[in-house]
Amino acid sequence: MVTPTGTASSPPATPPAVPRPSVDLPAVVPRRRPGRWLTGALGLLFLVMVLNSVARNDAFQWGVVARYFTTAAVLDGLLLTLWLTAVVMVLGFLLGTPLAVMRLSSNPVLRTLGWGYVWIFRSTPLLVQLLFWFNIGALYPRLGLGVPFGPQFVTVETVNLLGPTLTAVIGLTLHEAAYAAEVVRGGVLSVDGGQTEAAQALGLGRWRTLRRVVVPQAMRAIVPTAGNMLIGTLKGTSIVSVLAVHDLLFSVQLVYNQTYQVIPLLLVATLWYVAVTTVLGIGQFYVERRYARGTARALPRTPLQRLRDRLRPTPPKTRRAAVPSGSAR
Repeated sequence: MVTPTGTASSPPATPPAVPRPSVDLPAVVPRRRPGRWLTGALGLLFLVMVLNSVARNDAFQWGVVARYFTTAAVLDGLLLTLWLTAVVMVLGFLLGTPLAVMRLSSNPVLRTLGWGYVWIFRSTPLLVQLLFWFNIGALYPRLGLGVPFGPQFVTVETVNLLGPTLTAVIGLTLHEAAYAAEVVRGGVLSVDGGQTEAAQALGLGRWRTLRRVVVPQAMRAIVPTAGNMLIGTLKGTSIVSVLAVHDLLFSVQLVYNQTYQVIPLLLVATLWYVAVTTVLGIGQFYVERRYARGTARALPRTPLQRLRDRLRPTPPKTRRAAVPSGSAR
């Protein structure tokens, strides 16, 4: 450093550092919640009592349940239930998606037709619809294909055409399509209108905007409801037993009509329904997690990740040293 007189001077000496006294802070004690522990203990006690009563009650006949759980008749009924659920869901959404587009259309005729379909099939019970389609031959003994209000080229007997399984597929599909249309319509309406306007400003066509912009964002709202529909359809297929369709419930009914072991056979069907719905629920979680990307700061933790976090040892908490108010900084 150069002084005004031209002579060099040494830089000013820095003051010696003042040692900061280390003072331990008091340990942070979490808030005690005795009510939470009490209600948790009572709930756990109630669960143990229920499980104990179920396990030790001889009326459930768990040996009979284990013997019939994997029999050929039960497994065949389970496969038909799974097949019927998959077919109805696919066909229901294939029919429900055009119905949703019709309800969103600016054409008043298409909009009214879509609304009327949804109104009719959501207003009548499913059992009534199945019985109606099962007895359709009383109204239309023959179905034909030809010129409207003119001659028919091909005719077929409805009695020979619609068997119990096909009737169940038609009735369930038409019923589920009405709900699928509302699910798709609700998902499309959940997308902000600015997304469509931005796509149109970029020169994207209407179909490409729907396929690349609207539908991927609408899936966040469609997937949870569609997953609930899938589980509901799986359980709802049990109603086709009234048409003598050999689904899971009808298969166990055939068995207990011969053995008179009603409770254990119903438990067999119940356990299979619980197992399949559990697998579907896990799949729904991962599908929802996939479509949640880009909408949340962090994706929902999977059960395996949450278990790993609980088993991982927590690092010890470090205490910061307290600095007296009068000390130098």
